[in-house]
Amino acid sequence: MSPRATTHRTASACAPWVRTRLRTAPGAACAFALLVLVTAFLAAAFPRAVDSYEDRGLRHDLGDVDPTRSVLELSGPQPGLELPVAARESMVREAALASVQHKVLAGLPDPVRADASQSAYGVRTSEPILAGEPWLPRPYGLDPALTYVTQSALPDHATLRTGTWPAARGKVSLTTREAEAAVTEQTAKALRIKAGATVSVPTRGGEALTVRITGIVAPRDPEASYWSAEPLLRTPSLVPRPSKETPRYYWIAALLLPPDAAPALLSTTGQPELYWRIAPDGSRLTARDVPRLRTAVASLEGGPGLLKMRRVAGDTVTVTTDLDEVLTAYDGMRAAIKPVVTVAAVGIGAVAAVVLLMTGGLMAGRRHAELALLRARGGSLAGIGGRLLGETAVTAVPAGALGLLLAVLAVGEGRLWPAVTGAAGVVVLVCAALPLRTALRHRAPRLPGARDDLVAARPSRRRTVAELTLLVLAAGAVAALRRRGTDGTGGTDLLISSAPVLVGLIAAVVLVRLYPLPLRLALRSVARLRGAIGFLALARAGRTSAAGTLPLLALLVALTTAAFGGSVLAGVADARDGAAVRAVGADARVSGQADSVPLPAALVRAVRKADGVRDVAPVQIEYGVALPAPASGFEDAKGATLIGVDPVTYARLARSTGLGAFPADRLKATGPAVPKGTLPSKDRVLPVLASPSVATRLGDRPRELRSLAGDFKVRVAGTVTGTPAVSDTSFLIVNSASLTHRQTTALLLTGDRIDAGALRTTARHAGKDLAVQMRAEERATYVDTPMQTGAERIYLAAIAAGAGYALLAVLLSLLQTAPERATLLARLRTMGLTTRQGGRLLGFEAMPQALLAAGGGLLVGWATIVLLSPGIDLVRLALASSPGSGLLDTAPLRTDPWSLALPALGVIVLAAAVAGVQAWWAGRRGSITELRAGDSR
Repeated sequence: MSPRATTHRTASACAPWVRTRLRTAPGAACAFALLVLVTAFLAAAFPRAVDSYEDRGLRHDLGDVDPTRSVLELSGPQPGLELPVAARESMVREAALASVQHKVLAGLPDPVRADASQSAYGVRTSEPILAGEPWLPRPYGLDPALTYVTQSALPDHATLRTGTWPAARGKVSLTTREAEAAVTEQTAKALRIKAGATVSVPTRGGEALTVRITGIVAPRDPEASYWSAEPLLRTPSLVPRPSKETPRYYWIAALLLPPDAAPALLSTTGQPELYWRIAPDGSRLTARDVPRLRTAVASLEGGPGLLKMRRVAGDTVTVTTDLDEVLTAYDGMRAAIKPVVTVAAVGIGAVAAVVLLMTGGLMAGRRHAELALLRARGGSLAGIGGRLLGETAVTAVPAGALGLLLAVLAVGEGRLWPAVTGAAGVVVLVCAALPLRTALRHRAPRLPGARDDLVAARPSRRRTVAELTLLVLAAGAVAALRRRGTDGTGGTDLLISSAPVLVGLIAAVVLVRLYPLPLRLALRSVARLRGAIGFLALARAGRTSAAGTLPLLALLVALTTAAFGGSVLAGVADARDGAAVRAVGADARVSGQADSVPLPAALVRAVRKADGVRDVAPVQIEYGVALPAPASGFEDAKGATLIGVDPVTYARLARSTGLGAFPADRLKATGPAVPKGTLPSKDRVLPVLASPSVATRLGDRPRELRSLAGDFKVRVAGTVTGTPAVSDTSFLIVNSASLTHRQTTALLLTGDRIDAGALRTTARHAGKDLAVQMRAEERATYVDTPMQTGAERIYLAAIAAGAGYALLAVLLSLLQTAPERATLLARLRTMGLTTRQGGRLLGFEAMPQALLAAGGGLLVGWATIVLLSPGIDLVRLALASSPGSGLLDTAPLRTDPWSLALPALGVIVLAAAVAGVQAWWAGRRGSITELRAGDSR
C-alpha cells in the first residue's frame, strides 16, 4: 500500500469535533439551545414591547383627546375693506378656500400629518348674532344667539333626515339677501326649528339677510374632528349671561350654510372670519417622532412654520392648537414610567446573564477532565477555546436567531435594531462564556482531587477590594434613587436602575461570607447525634464549591426582581383602589347635581333595602360655606364644605374606607336638647371635625358660621386629613341632627355585591337628575392607556421570568454536582443505605443552600422595597396623572407578601423535589452502573 493511500484513510477516519460533541450529548445541546432561545426572545421582545406601548400610547393620546385641543386651526379676519368688493367675494368662495387648504396640507412640516377626511375650512361669524324670531325658545327670557358657518363637505359627513340640502341659488354676493342653511337634529330639537323656518340676520347696510332652513341633518360620526372640533356645529348649548346676580341662561347654536354662500356673510354684523381646520393624523406617529413633532407645532404657532402658512393663507392668519400640551403630558407620563420599567429590565437582564454564565460553568465543569486531558497533551488555550466556541456557536446562533424571529412575530410593532442588539448580546455572552471559563480554569495546571470547599475557602485581597467597591456602588445607587427618585426629570440612569441588582449582589457576597458560620455550628450539634445522615449531609454541604456565589447571586437577584415587580403591581392596585374610594366615597354613591339636590325619604328607604347594600350613610353637603376672616384680614373666596352626617354610620364608613377614621362620640352635641317645634339658638356651639387647613383657620375658640343649613357656632373637636363624602381639602364635619335645616343630599353605600342596574333604576324612579356612582366602575376608568397596560404587562413578565430563572438557577446548581451525588449514593448503598435514607441525605444536603437563598431572597427583597420606596412614585403608572393633579398626591411601593414568599418557597420545593427524584432514579439504576473501574468520581 502506498504512503499516500495510508495518509488519506487516516485523515478520513478523524470525525469532525463539533458533530461528534453534538452526537455525544444531544439532550444537553437541545436544553442549551432552548435556554438561549428563551433568553434571546426576552432580550429581543423587551425593547419592541416598550416601543409598542409607547407608540400606541402616543396614538391613543392623540386620538382620545378632545378634538378642540388636538386640531390645528388657521384663522384670520375677513378680507380687508380696502379691497374691491369682487376681490373680497372671490377670496371667501369655496374654490379659493379649497386652494388654500390644499397648499396648507401640502406645506405642513414633517412629522405633522393631516387627516384630510376630517379637516375642514370655511367662513364663520366669530360673534354670535341674536335672533329675534318669536318662535325660538327663551328659557330665561333672553334671545338665542346664532352662529353662521359655511363649513366644507357637509354632505360627506352628515345624513339628511328632513328637507333638502342647502344650496347657493345663483351667484351669491355681498348684496344677496336670501340664503339657505341646515341644522343638526339636536339643534332642531332644542330650538324647535323645522324645515322651512326662516331666521332674519341683521346686516351692516340695514337690510336683513333671510336664512331659510331647508334641511335637518344627522352627523355620521359626531365624535370625529369634523363635528367635535367646534361642538356648537352639532350640539347647541345653554350659556349664562355675565351678571353679578343670579345667572340667566340663553341658547347658542349654529346654522350650516353652503360653502358658496360665504360672500353673503360679509355683510352681517357677526364679524366674519376665515378658518382652515386641520385634524392631525397620528396613525403613523411613533414615540421617536415626539421631539420633532413638538418642534414642528411650535414652529407653526410662532416660528418659520407660521410664516410659511401666512404666505399661503394671508399675512394676518394665526395658528392655534393645544397639541403641544397633549405632547407635554405624554412626555411626562413616558418619562415617569420608563425608569420604573428599566429597573425591571436591568434586574431580569442581570439574572439571565448570571444563569447563562452558570450554564457555561456547568458545561465546563462536566467536561473538566476531558479538557484537562487535551491541555495535558499539548492543546493550546486558543485551540481548545476555538473548538468550544465553534461547538457553542453551532447551537447558540440558530437558537438566538429563532428567538429573535419569534420576538418580532410576537411583538409586531417596534424598532428592529434594538431587538437584534438584545438577541445578539445573548448569543455573544453564551458563546464567550464557555471558552473564557475554560481558559481561566485551565491556564495553569491544577492538582487532581484538589478541593475548593466553601467552608475552607479564604477570600483573597482582590476579592475583598472588589466586594467593597460593589458595596460602595450599591450604597450610592440606593442613595441616589431615594434622593432623586424615578420621576424622569434627569432621564434614565442605569446606575440608579441597577440598585436592586447591586443590593442583591452585595447580599450574595455577605451571605456567602457568613454561610460557613451557621454551618459549622450545625455540624457540631449534629455530630453528637446517633444517626449519620444529618452529619454526612451537612459535611457535604460544607464541601460545596467556593464558586457558589454565582448561583446565590442569581437566586437573590431573581427573587429581588420578582418581589420588586410584585410590589410595583401591588402599589399600583392600592393607588387605584384609593383613588376610586376618594372619588366615590364608598362602594356606591347616590346624589344629585353638585350634591345640592335633596333626596326624597322614599329613596333612602328603597336604597336601604336594595340587594347587596350592607350599610347606608346619609350625608348633607353644602359647598362654599364662608369661614370667619383670619387675623390677617385675607378672605378665602372658595370657602369650606360643610358635611352633616349621622355620627354612627359615618364613623363606620370612615373606618371601612380608611379615610379619616374617628370615634362617633366626637360629634356628640353637648347641652340641653332643643324642644320640638322650636328653632335652636344661634349661640349654640357644635363640635366639628375639620381638615387641618380649616382647623388652623378656626382656632381653638368657638367661631360663628352662617350657612344654608343654619347659623351656629362651631368648635374644633378634632382633625382628619380626609373624609369619604368629599375629596376637598377644606371641610367641616358636623352632626346633622344639630342643623336647623336638615336634608339628605347624598347617600354613601357599602356592600359586597351591590346591583348597579337595580340601584340606577331605583334612583331614576326617584328623580331623573339623580346619578349613581360605583367604585368598581370608577376604578376601571384608571386603566385606559396603552402605556399603563404595557408597563404592567412588562412587570408581570418580569415576575414570571424572575421566578423562572430562580428555579432554573437552583436546577443548574444541583445538576452541577449530580454525578458526584449519584456516585456517593451508589457507594453508600453498598454499605446498606436504603432509598429513603438516600432521599433524606440528598434533601438535607440541598437544604442549607436552598434555605440560605430563600431566606436571603425574602430579606433582600423586603429590604430593597423599603430602601427604594421613598424614591419611586407610581402615580403616573397607576392613574395617568401627574402628582398633585388628581385624587392622590403620591403612590408609593407596597410590599406584596405573595411575590416575596411564593418564589422563595418554590426554590425550597424545587431543591427538595430534585433531591428526591435523584435518589429515586439512582435506586432504580443500581450500583454497578455508577461504580465503574477507573472512575475518578
